[in-house]
Amino acid sequence: MDFQYSNQPEPHKERTKQILKAHPEVRSLIGRNPVSAIITISFVALQFIVAYLLGDQAWWLTIIAAFFIGAFADHTLFVLIHEASHNLIFKNRTLNTIFGIIADLPKVVPSYVSFKSYHLKHHSFQGDYYLDADLASKWEAKLIGNTFVGKVLWELFFPFFQAFRTIRLKEIEFMNAWVIVNWIVVFAADALIIYYFGWTAFLYLVFSLVFSIGLHPLGARWIQEHFLVAPPQETYSYYGPLNIPSLNVGYHNEHHDFPSIPWNKLPMLKKTAPEFYDTLVYHKSWFKLWLKFLFDPNLSLYSRMVRASRETS
Repeated sequence: MDFQYSNQPEPHKERTKQILKAHPEVRSLIGRNPVSAIITISFVALQFIVAYLLGDQAWWLTIIAAFFIGAFADHTLFVLIHEASHNLIFKNRTLNTIFGIIADLPKVVPSYVSFKSYHLKHHSFQGDYYLDADLASKWEAKLIGNTFVGKVLWELFFPFFQAFRTIRLKEIEFMNAWVIVNWIVVFAADALIIYYFGWTAFLYLVFSLVFSIGLHPLGARWIQEHFLVAPPQETYSYYGPLNIPSLNVGYHNEHHDFPSIPWNKLPMLKKTAPEFYDTLVYHKSWFKLWLKFLFDPNLSLYSRMVRASRETS
């Protein structure tokens, strides 16, 4: 088994040019959405309140609460981290960084600053094995294989697999001052939660993280974006009801074409240029895609397009 390889440029830069030529009014959608800051604070508060309420409860209740509440809250916070990484909340970059770190507070493991560095490279070098952290490492894909058990383990330990990918991406700076700040703030929040709310409360936050990115229908979001269900198309959008709590993160083709458009205006982009998006394959259900990924042996971590040659942004 191996990745699929392409000697063609990634599709988004060219489509962006075509859309701007056909619909120059799309430029008016570019901007920031400060409301995202209010949503960030609201969901951080929600997670801490639920954790507090679970502090004196049986530990197994944290699993149920995390699956039905925490997973959605953490997933929304991941989307807000994504918005901050593109500077789509405020014009001021430092303010975006601060709110990205705030969104990290209930998520146990610091991720915002590192995510920003690697994610922006993903946009500039989509499919480049040595610059795109969204691609699984070859050893990772080989280890997981195409079995149900392997894929379940991959979803369960997804954060760890992502962390190990950084070893492969030698050209991207891992450590800087903001990374250290991010670590100090989030680990301090972890310590305060344990000290004041107890280990059961902290366990709720751990399970929320696990479910938000792995063993949960929401975890299909990571499969939806670039896994090849209809090659050679390599980016896929999701148009379904879970876009509401997930702040339109399913509009992934639209986002790659115009990463400077905030989440609340991505549906307007699709509506403005339907001829460019209605002809693409898209997903209607994250739940169905999640089951397909787990049980279909034809879909694995190798189901990705890799570019044989580097492209510049």
